[in-house]
Amino acid sequence: MALVHPRRSVRAVVLDGNDRILLCRHVIPKPTGPSVVWAAPGGGVERGESVLAALHRELREEVGLTIDADPPHVWHQEVTEPGLAAGYDGVINDYFLVRTASFHPRGAMSDDELAAENIDGFRWWRLPDIADYRGSDLFSPRDLATPLAALIVGGIPARAVPLGL
Repeated sequence: MALVHPRRSVRAVVLDGNDRILLCRHVIPKPTGPSVVWAAPGGGVERGESVLAALHRELREEVGLTIDADPPHVWHQEVTEPGLAAGYDGVINDYFLVRTASFHPRGAMSDDELAAENIDGFRWWRLPDIADYRGSDLFSPRDLATPLAALIVGGIPARAVPLGL
């Protein structure tokens, strides 16, 4: 089923010199209790904004990272699931690879602004910690370890790799 009204988003696969990935901790309120999802920094593309302009803006706002060049497009995700993003019938996420030195994430957004985006923390994760994780938190995409391992070992793909949920 094709998406009619998707939420268009951009995300950064931020890797440090030790191949750790920076993820944002999202606490999503649900009637059955909150769920926690670890996802790459990023967010919605605003009307009239290019995908890369949105990427630059989101990185500055959320984690305080300024990048000079436009990074390579490595992953593409389309998820058809009404309710996944309020007011939309699904999401389209484009992921770009950003290599940087490790840093303490702190963007321009206040704690209240981050909370409004359901973000309550950041963490640098090692690939084995993601692959071996057995807790109740989720990753986005759910099988983050597989495409992340391929990216670390194989480098930048010739075309953006399609991802599942």
